[in-house]
Amino acid sequence: MEFKEYDFLPVILGGDITAYSLIRSFYEEYKIKSLAVNMSQGGPVVMSNLCESLYYEGLENVDVLIPTLLEVGEKYGKNKKLMVLGCGDWYVRILIENREVLSKYYIIPYISEDLMNRIVLKDKFYELMEELDIPYPKTFVYDCKEKTPIPDKFDFDYPIIAKTANSALYHYAKFPGKKKVFCFDNREQLDTMLGNLAKSSYDYKFLIQDRIPGDDTGMRVLTCYCDKNSDVRFAAFGHTLLEEHTPSALGNPCAIINEVNMDVVDQAQRFLKHVGYVGYANFDLKYDPRDGKYKFFEINIRLGRSNYYITGSGFNAVRYLVDEYIYGKEFKGLTVADKEHLFTFVPKYVIKKFVADKELRARALRLFKEGKWSNPIIFKPDMNLKRYAYVAAYEFNQIKKFNKYYK
Repeated sequence: MEFKEYDFLPVILGGDITAYSLIRSFYEEYKIKSLAVNMSQGGPVVMSNLCESLYYEGLENVDVLIPTLLEVGEKYGKNKKLMVLGCGDWYVRILIENREVLSKYYIIPYISEDLMNRIVLKDKFYELMEELDIPYPKTFVYDCKEKTPIPDKFDFDYPIIAKTANSALYHYAKFPGKKKVFCFDNREQLDTMLGNLAKSSYDYKFLIQDRIPGDDTGMRVLTCYCDKNSDVRFAAFGHTLLEEHTPSALGNPCAIINEVNMDVVDQAQRFLKHVGYVGYANFDLKYDPRDGKYKFFEINIRLGRSNYYITGSGFNAVRYLVDEYIYGKEFKGLTVADKEHLFTFVPKYVIKKFVADKELRARALRLFKEGKWSNPIIFKPDMNLKRYAYVAAYEFNQIKKFNKYYK
């Protein structure tokens, strides 16, 4: 395997499919060997030849993570610019909050702490959506600390969705029946969950929302790159075919087809320019068949778990980061990912069996046949017997999970 030396080195914080997707993207664009700092002793990153994997215990503790990054910076950052990318919300928050001390060694291509705290809280995000007249689901905000009185009737009907407004704080909450996202058919179910939640450490707000009709195929994902002037220079809009359905990963897209929707891009541009955003932003949306609008659910301030849907479609995601943060390139205009492509980390069997929309299912199977598809963990230059066995086990596990959890 051929590698090239540059005056920069990507440092990827994580060991899952998110991390491997970024490592693969850096190799495809630059033939560079990334550095992976992670807690994994198995999985796609540890078995990869595309990176040097450094194992550390306890990285979920900030008192371990920061000294570890400083140690890595001291060792690898003497003659190279280190660009660090976090593969989880908590990692990104810690990088942003500790930018001052970490900047001695690292380029941290994320927004400011102040802006982060304004937009990652979903209740604040919806306030901005309202201000800018951008569609979002009807929402009732329940304050867990103040015990907001819940009306007998919302301005939307059951079934409803309930989810945290603060993912970072919710991460530490422990209570019976905890899920990433809840769907309730009646008030009794909602009250039971809120009662259990009240006994946990979580004391911020919970969102009770109108459940937009439709299955996974109603979901969309939009990824935008903003330059230092908060102008959107790249956008990739994806039509979700399937999401994960395990309780801990509910809602993560696992099969996406690239599409173009400039109306949605324009709405995102207005929001990002308004708040002064820089770097990558990732939006979750859903199409509402009742009014024909795409409703914005949330913003993620990093490249998401399914980031390879961008690179796989022919628009390498990491190039924008390197061009601006390493080489200071000035961008012009807006590039839109306009090539039809299927991204998937589930096998064809799962798509064939579980994608509900016949037209979308046929479209996905056609893209398989035409070779216009990619699975981020299947990369021929990086495959060996161990990795083939890993991929086979991973795909078998996906089949088991969908058979168990998909309703």
